[in-house]
Amino acid sequence: MSDRFALTGARIFDGDDWHEGHALVVRDGLVEAILPTGALPPDIRVVDTGGGMLAPGFVDLQANGGGGVMLNDHPDVASIETICKAHAPFGTTALLTTLITDTPAITAAAVAAGEAATLRKVPGFLGLHLEGPHLSIARKGAHDPALIRPMTDKDEAMLIAARHKLPVLLTTIAPESVEPARVAALAKAGVIVSLGHSDTGYATASTFAAAGASMVTHLFNAMSQIGNREPGLAGAAIDTGTLSAGLIADGIHVDPVTIKIALRAKQGPARIVLVTDAMATIGTDMTSFTLNGRTIYRKDGSLRLADGTLAGADLDMISAVRYVHRVIGLDLSEALRMASLYPAQAIGQSHRLGRFANGTAADIVALSDDLDIGQVWIGGKMVFEASASP
Repeated sequence: MSDRFALTGARIFDGDDWHEGHALVVRDGLVEAILPTGALPPDIRVVDTGGGMLAPGFVDLQANGGGGVMLNDHPDVASIETICKAHAPFGTTALLTTLITDTPAITAAAVAAGEAATLRKVPGFLGLHLEGPHLSIARKGAHDPALIRPMTDKDEAMLIAARHKLPVLLTTIAPESVEPARVAALAKAGVIVSLGHSDTGYATASTFAAAGASMVTHLFNAMSQIGNREPGLAGAAIDTGTLSAGLIADGIHVDPVTIKIALRAKQGPARIVLVTDAMATIGTDMTSFTLNGRTIYRKDGSLRLADGTLAGADLDMISAVRYVHRVIGLDLSEALRMASLYPAQAIGQSHRLGRFANGTAADIVALSDDLDIGQVWIGGKMVFEASASP
């Protein structure tokens, strides 16, 4: 028997436009239509959301952990489930569970866990983001330099094989550790290649974009900056129309003025997209945790190693949306797109994620006018309700 219902009582943002006095019709986990409330079939089950707004669920392309768990420490399907559940109350309905630079054995275990999560259809699991180990030590950030290494034939083959087992596979690489021919082979196989943790110059970044790289990881962080005679990787990310760029919008990783400049200057059609770079702390009150045997401390809204190096972010997606709307001054529609439609486009998934249209996933976030989250649905099933949370 078909599961069909209509969500009413809220303004609806479909990813492009707003609809007043309409209902979002869901059937069997997919969006069926947006209809005027008066045009609903008389026998349909109606769920009144009580006002506010409905928007496409958020898509996070970089989530290292959550719920007290880091994928690096426990690369198994249970950890993936925990991470996805931890992010759902903050509006994230699809995420790339992210593995920070680690050993080949841990990487293989994470890929196996991703395959198991895919087969189990873990709610919210979109695929994997392998951030490293093929990076630049000069721009290592919080990555363990002892684990950073050049890409080999075996690594390339592993990534291509993994792509066939996962809905989405994204890998962050640095030109210092990977040849353009390997990027071309990966991109041809459907791997999303992102440039990051690199000191490369504009010309080299452009060469890698031409070879098939289509993203840049956490814009302005752990990369060569825009200079008067060398635009760097940051400049390439903004100036190259085919490169999407992740942005950690927490007021710590990137100055708000720099964000405003980048948003004004970004050449399309690819966009700047919101990412959390979240760690184990999301959804918990923990004050520290470990990564590759090193302690990371949570204090004053940031996560840092003992030497002060930023190590991921203490950030969730709805907070990032609020930040770019309230602090950066973006129109709410654009802030929502940066968290949903644009990341879905960056990984070739906008046919089913980041918008409401016939046949797209019924991944939905209900927001109050103050941008508090009321309910969240993944595949038409409610996975969070604020009134029911402890």
